[in-house]
Amino acid sequence: MSKLASSAAFLVSTSTNGSPSRETFRKFFECWLGEQNNYLEQLISTCKDYDHNRKNSPQSSQATLQPLINRVLEHYEHYYRSKSRWAKDDVLSMLSPSWTSTLEHAFLWIGGWRPSVAFHLLYSKSGHQLEAQLHELICGLGTGDLGDLSASQLTRVDQLQRKTVREENELTEKLAKHQETVADSSMVELAHEEILQMADDLRLRTIKDVIEILTPIQAVHFLIAAAELHLRLHDWGKKGDWARRVHH
Repeated sequence: MSKLASSAAFLVSTSTNGSPSRETFRKFFECWLGEQNNYLEQLISTCKDYDHNRKNSPQSSQATLQPLINRVLEHYEHYYRSKSRWAKDDVLSMLSPSWTSTLEHAFLWIGGWRPSVAFHLLYSKSGHQLEAQLHELICGLGTGDLGDLSASQLTRVDQLQRKTVREENELTEKLAKHQETVADSSMVELAHEEILQMADDLRLRTIKDVIEILTPIQAVHFLIAAAELHLRLHDWGKKGDWARRVHH
């Protein structure tokens, strides 16, 4: 994929120059964020085009969205595959990444975001869009966005949220148990690598499962919200860290 070229270049570089390092992953991560921002721009543009065209050809407009959704999901898969590779050499750096900000660290759970955050984001965005389109909905006009979730969709989201929170709690307990009982440092790293992989699998699976419940245009709105949250949190956190260093 052409959109993965720059971050993929770091994977090629580490293959030819030896083991992955913390610094190469930092560069990979910054490249991946740049690509995520590009995808965000594509998602926003596609969403605007859909809103413009949907009255004339709603089915055709929906069909054009799926290829972009698939590319965005592949970009997430690319990130977690790469992270798993680096974790084999330096799992502790993956669990406590130095390339994220102090603000991002405050929300860190086993080396990344909590999968259950996806549901808070979905409900928040749904409520915001519902409020914005309330008049249309009262008039019986479907908006097609996250404010227009059906009863069956909400039931499936609730079931998925309960399942995800249960798996989150199990992983949290498993990590705590390993930290208490495993004394050998090499065994600790192996245990951490396994748990990190399980946490990342849950993160990726949660995104895919939420998308599976949504219509294509709802999925686009959700992916926009997820990218904006991730990119803005990273940007705000970096600016905050920089400001603190300057003042000190």
